[in-house]
Amino acid sequence: MPRRLFAISIVARLPVPMLSIGLLVHAERITGSFAAAGVVAAVFAAALGVGGPLLARTADRRGQTTVLLGSAAVAGSALAAAAVLPVGAPPAALVAVAVALGLSVPPVGACLRALLPGLVDDAQAAYAAEATASELTFIAGPPLVLLAGTVWSTGIALAGASVLLVAGTVAFAGQGPSRAWRGQGRGRGGSLAAPGVRTLVFVFVAVGVVFGAVEVGVAAAGSSAAGPLLGIWGAGSLAGGMVAARIGNARLGVLLAALAIAHLALAAAGSVLALALVLCLAGATIAPTYASVYATVERIAPAGTVTEAFAWLSTAVAIGSALGAALAGSVADSAGPSAVFLLAGGAGAVAVAVGALRGGTLRASLA
Repeated sequence: MPRRLFAISIVARLPVPMLSIGLLVHAERITGSFAAAGVVAAVFAAALGVGGPLLARTADRRGQTTVLLGSAAVAGSALAAAAVLPVGAPPAALVAVAVALGLSVPPVGACLRALLPGLVDDAQAAYAAEATASELTFIAGPPLVLLAGTVWSTGIALAGASVLLVAGTVAFAGQGPSRAWRGQGRGRGGSLAAPGVRTLVFVFVAVGVVFGAVEVGVAAAGSSAAGPLLGIWGAGSLAGGMVAARIGNARLGVLLAALAIAHLALAAAGSVLALALVLCLAGATIAPTYASVYATVERIAPAGTVTEAFAWLSTAVAIGSALGAALAGSVADSAGPSAVFLLAGGAGAVAVAVGALRGGTLRASLA
């Protein structure tokens, strides 16, 4: 895998995990209301879930260059507009910016995954490395934007994210493999025309519920240590991804079962130390699962729709995570963090069941 392309993609994607929390704290500073800020963050997440597949589908049909450069221009402008809004600006202005931003975040991750099979001999190992790199952005991004907001201002933090997003995306779009890439065929009906892609979307909604529930459960179980605990969870995923990149193929069903069991085991952790240990082990199942799913998508997505298929998986996880967080909040209030982790394990079991019941669709191909 060309290291330059991979490194540039990490830079281009680093701002994405910054945006939700960055918009939240910026909106609260401007409006003075956490309720209004929550609406802004929710609208951004919804728009991101819609915009990702639409932009990726356009990239499949028209190539990556125009889509990446155009979306970077719009997203950068939206972030700049958010950064200069004055204190007391109406919440509607922030909501409008959130919609524009969510619909235009460049689909760099999906574009990179579409390129990998043509650049490497072992695509699954490359997908494992890519999933590991994604964890780095989620570990580093939110603390960086919060630090910048504290040291300078939330507006400057968003402006910095804008510069990083635009510069990284332009650099990625300028690389030879990205400029030359074209989807094969027209993919009539889009990626969701493939039953196997729909299966993976269902699986990833359930996996997203696991993630959303665990985040709430960790916050409820170790409130003062929630940040470090979630960092340990991400570090476990990093370690698992590095191992997966070395050992290669693993069956998706086995990985989903390991993910479900490991996150269910969080319910038995009786102390913060035990929770940290189990979180590390549970995290180690995440990146390998992503790698296996990505390799499956590349094989089963209809010709000309692979970038869109990757984007739908991101949307599925986002939907599931939001659902999981909402359900877990109610469970945490009524039954405590152990019950939340049971919910996470149950969602993992649903992912396993969907994968097993619809396994035949994952062996088929509509290419």
